[in-house]
Amino acid sequence: MTAAMQILQELVEIDTDLLLAINGMHSPFWDSFMNDFSGKLIWVPMYAAILYVVWKNFSWKVAILSVVAVALTITFADQVCSSLIRPAVERLRPSNLASPIADLVHIVDGHRGGRYGFPSCHAANTWGLALFLHLLLRNKWLSLYMAAWALVTCYSRAYLGLHYPGDLLVGALVGMVGAVLMFGLLAAFGGYKRPRAVKCHTYPIVVGGLLVAGMMVAAAISL
Repeated sequence: MTAAMQILQELVEIDTDLLLAINGMHSPFWDSFMNDFSGKLIWVPMYAAILYVVWKNFSWKVAILSVVAVALTITFADQVCSSLIRPAVERLRPSNLASPIADLVHIVDGHRGGRYGFPSCHAANTWGLALFLHLLLRNKWLSLYMAAWALVTCYSRAYLGLHYPGDLLVGALVGMVGAVLMFGLLAAFGGYKRPRAVKCHTYPIVVGGLLVAGMMVAAAISL
């Protein structure tokens, strides 16, 4: 075995150990909470609050171009992960029945996801959005909240056994590359000017906090 292959094998083993450690710390409460947190539609109210913040802080032209840039960031992240890298690498999800560790993975509500999981589209999309908003608004508290949201989303994917930590790390990097590229285009050609004081920046934080509280209540009731 070459040195490169040995290093790769060691990284795979570390990745697997981390996944099993995270996935192994489960309970009925956290099963419910992480399953909800990992969802997509549940965050629609927070996305609406983000759109409102963008609308309040920019002219209608820059606001629309910002929304387009966000959409392109997500599209870039999703397509690079799902259409380019996944078919080339073909790394099975840990939850997939054909995975060598499938019998060791705790599955929530029978959900195993698709066949391949490297890199994670969830990680790419959430970190792409988080970094784009940081670059767009440069508001400390909103940036910290979005980073925490993206981080917990990634944790939830490992907790549910749907992605190895390495899947999440590479997905996050892809999403952040997309955010930098699309924000660069917006800054160069979209008439973007950084707002001096960000209006209504607490709205997504409050809405997101209420959603998380609702998930916790729902998880407690389900016990």
